[in-house]
Amino acid sequence: MQRKIMSLTFFILIVSFSIGGTFLLGFVMNEQKDKLENQALLVAKTVSQLPELKTYISHDDFVMATQHINPVVEEIRDINGAQYIVVLDMQRRKYSHPSTDEIGGISQSGDLNAAFSEHYYTSIAHGEHGEMVRAFVPIMSNDGHQIGVVVVGYSVLTVAELLHSIQKELFITILLSLLFSAWGAHTLGLHMKKQMFGLEPHEIAKMYVERTETFNAMHEGIIAIDNDLTITIFNEKACEILGVSERPVTLIGKKIFEVLPDTRLPEILALDRPIYNRELYINGHSIMSNRIPIQVNGQTVGAVAMFKDRTEVKQLAEELTGVRAFVQALRVQTHEHKNKLHTIAGLLQLGHHAQALSYLTQVKEEHDEITNFLNERIKNENISGLLLSKISYAKEQGITLEIDRASHLSIFPKNLDHHDFVILFGNLIENAFDALKDMPAGEKIVHVSVDEEDGVLAILVTDNGVGIADEVKAHIFDNGFSTKEKKGRGIGLYLIKEIVHKGHGDIEVKSEPHKGTSFLITFYLH
Repeated sequence: MQRKIMSLTFFILIVSFSIGGTFLLGFVMNEQKDKLENQALLVAKTVSQLPELKTYISHDDFVMATQHINPVVEEIRDINGAQYIVVLDMQRRKYSHPSTDEIGGISQSGDLNAAFSEHYYTSIAHGEHGEMVRAFVPIMSNDGHQIGVVVVGYSVLTVAELLHSIQKELFITILLSLLFSAWGAHTLGLHMKKQMFGLEPHEIAKMYVERTETFNAMHEGIIAIDNDLTITIFNEKACEILGVSERPVTLIGKKIFEVLPDTRLPEILALDRPIYNRELYINGHSIMSNRIPIQVNGQTVGAVAMFKDRTEVKQLAEELTGVRAFVQALRVQTHEHKNKLHTIAGLLQLGHHAQALSYLTQVKEEHDEITNFLNERIKNENISGLLLSKISYAKEQGITLEIDRASHLSIFPKNLDHHDFVILFGNLIENAFDALKDMPAGEKIVHVSVDEEDGVLAILVTDNGVGIADEVKAHIFDNGFSTKEKKGRGIGLYLIKEIVHKGHGDIEVKSEPHKGTSFLITFYLH
């Protein structure tokens, strides 16, 4: 492992040096050019002010003039390290040059044009000596007329020349970097190996794969998070139980609230103690959960939940949400339609055709009225079907189920869906039916209304049944609490409380013994 870390470190170091060196060399080259431009311009200005130039550049004897100008200019060139300094008159004749053969020649450079119009400037040219920085300064006479031009040229160092000039410093820098990198890689390798219990990377990868496959093979759902609430384990069974459609591998690294907004796992981090065999309602599923903090060296570093699907609770929930109620409603409707068909058949056999037609029309109108109302005012077929089934069942039981014709339902509160509302309506209405069992026939009334207005959704279910005593009212929402002896009761109102909590709503219960009970649930839609 150490050998691999050192190799990787050296590779990264070489790449870093290459990238950094490229940018640094580019910066140094630009700095060099800027410095040479300023120096060339300064030297050119100095030469342009020499008295010898102003005295001899316009002299009739050109040879004598060059003998006075060239030595002075060359001395300045040597002192300042310029590649060349050329003095020109207005006819572009050269009065000075490092090469005496050039003196007296005519300059053909196109860069000079602006200089003969009294302009000061610099340029970069490419010639036989490489890249050159040149400065152009006009020579002005004492009376203010231009009498010539000074051109100063400096050679720009190439990359190779620049590296050669700092080779000692560069060698020391690279040597020290390599030494410290080797020491750092060695130390890092030892530390990493200690942290990984002496395992090699391929061994750790193998263990990770084995751990993942082991968790996926388990019959229990397993979810683990770290202190930042980031998911570290999410096996396939957990997805199946909780109805999560994404693949487990895509969930790793996400925040737990992004996947399960109503999870109870983070509270273990705050409690810092395990909670065993607790029934929870998460993501619309009832589970039996064990939640345990994960501790390393006495410090809590995360939490893990192991859970199973609560089959019995799920079956009760299905019954309470109306699955059996729908089946029961079909049976009631079948029985009711048979009786109506028998009535129509009897009227026809007795020859009362008008009465049979009138009865048939009345039955159709009653059915169409409630069906059209539910379709128009309740914008979800699941809830409409549930209410229709409850109306049919109520008739069979001698109960009048009134649905407020001003009711309206079009949207659900945040975090809730039609499954939650089927549970709400199903349990509230079933509880109202139960409260009317001991009432005389003809006096059993249940009223249901759904009011959706100004961003508030209110559900009201009332009955005129036996009512609830105060000592019982304090426990009606407890899980498993019931005044009935039948096994499996006491889950309905608990589920209602969990749904209201999930939708951030409020629930209010008013009841008086022998006068009836009302449940008012309020949700805020915005």
